[in-house]
Amino acid sequence: MKRILMLTGDFTEDYETMVPFQAMQVLGYEVDAVCPGKKTGDYIKTAIHDFEGDQTYTEKQGHRFCLNADFDKVEIERYDGLFITGGRSPEYLRMNPKVISIVKCFMKAGKPVAAICHAAQVLTAAGVVCGRKLTAYPALAADVKLAGGRFVEASADQAVVDGNLITAPAWPGNVAILREFVRRLETK
Repeated sequence: MKRILMLTGDFTEDYETMVPFQAMQVLGYEVDAVCPGKKTGDYIKTAIHDFEGDQTYTEKQGHRFCLNADFDKVEIERYDGLFITGGRSPEYLRMNPKVISIVKCFMKAGKPVAAICHAAQVLTAAGVVCGRKLTAYPALAADVKLAGGRFVEASADQAVVDGNLITAPAWPGNVAILREFVRRLETK
């Protein structure tokens, strides 16, 4: 059975967390959802972001999401892939040294890494996008470019693949990012 590590946190985007978490379990993967400073059984709050014609997305309160693994007990070698959720949590996840170490280890090992929406903030902070093509929420294009990455404009329902790195700009891309992530997991 393939095992996935999901990095998430308070005010992660609801659909970018709930949908991948449950979909990968349906496919038979074991998914460990973790957050720095929290343990198995702790909850995080999610936010629902929507595109309603404003200059940016709107944000509403989402669901409570129960973490099923302990961040402090993560052993990277036990996992086959990494999924980083979006929303606002990447803003502070990227400041955690262990998060950065985890991302670097997965990328260096060539294991599949999926990052949706604002999760690109974690990738840029980890210094793993230089020379890579990726997408993210459009407002992060400058961040990706400043970190040496090649930002690809993609519609919200698409994913961009560069080797082991799979990215999507927002939750409408759940199907595309999951399809590509699973493809890479199954070829490893």
